[in-house]
Amino acid sequence: MEKRISVIGGDLRSLKLIELLEKDGFEVYTYGFELAEELTSKTKIKQCSNLKTALEKSKVIIGPIPFSSDRQNLLTPFSREKILIADFLENIEGKKIIAGNFTEELRKKFDSKNVEYIDLIKREEFSVLNAISTAEGTIEIIIRETQRTIHGSKILVMGFGRVGKVLSDKLAGIGADVYCEARKNEDIAWIKTYGYKPVKLTELNDYLNQFD
Repeated sequence: MEKRISVIGGDLRSLKLIELLEKDGFEVYTYGFELAEELTSKTKIKQCSNLKTALEKSKVIIGPIPFSSDRQNLLTPFSREKILIADFLENIEGKKIIAGNFTEELRKKFDSKNVEYIDLIKREEFSVLNAISTAEGTIEIIIRETQRTIHGSKILVMGFGRVGKVLSDKLAGIGADVYCEARKNEDIAWIKTYGYKPVKLTELNDYLNQFD
């Protein structure tokens, strides 16, 4: 197995991954992290001066999650420079790309360049664990941005997907009065089964002014 990998763009999760890869003996090449002080003392981590070099150094490329927030540039919160998706695509022929939330257009371009790609957002085990951190982050924002306690508050959770399920469970555990909005009858049934109060999408306007 080749112990060489490139990490292009990404947030704090990518920084932690880079450190783990170095500890596992990988030679790591990065681009889009010049503002990350954590990497400056890592001898095996090579911060490339340009995108082309970072892409050429490895057969496996790890990108951000999400890959892009504007469909034009990679997500690069630790860089002053923008990384255009168009520039990224120029040097990835035959590579393996691991990132998250690829658009259908991007998938087609990968296929045309014989690129093997793994979309982590599509992996159930990742999505479930990611829902936990998203729910916890939501609760942190509620605490920081409101003057009320969550305990005893009347809270509406919009949608009952992975994040909605985890968030509702954690809010109820703190003592919130939890309502959940859903469109599908099967989701309404599950909301009732979990002990939350259902709000159908078609009835939403009648309920919105009732929540804290």
